[in-house]
Amino acid sequence: MTATPSQAEIAAFLAASFPQTKCRVESVSAGTATVRHPVGEAELRPGGTVSGPVLMTVADVALYVALLGQIGIMPLAVTTSLNINFLRKPSADRDILGVCRMKKIGQTLAVGEVDLFSEGELEPVAHAVGTYAIPRP
Repeated sequence: MTATPSQAEIAAFLAASFPQTKCRVESVSAGTATVRHPVGEAELRPGGTVSGPVLMTVADVALYVALLGQIGIMPLAVTTSLNINFLRKPSADRDILGVCRMKKIGQTLAVGEVDLFSEGELEPVAHAVGTYAIPRP
């Protein structure tokens, strides 16, 4: 494992390695992370709701950030599974927040769960569970 990176270091890594993502790192601490995805016209689907692919992206990025915050920046850590349940209609005019908590980080696999919220709402719009493969050093 490498040194634990700061929130700023993880944000800089994401900006350099994944310039296409709109997700921003809000917080990172021991095995947890919160990311934000702004919602605009491009994120909406018919019916005035945030699209499923946007929600899945937020869940995946939150998992990745929480993992990197715990094990250090390992660019080749990859998603091996992501299961998501859509619970209620996200607001079309509020950012999506992904709040992740890692459940287990082993030598080769890590499992975490993410609750997704429309900003300001108490009830999640989706819940995801994902597994990441951790590369050998």
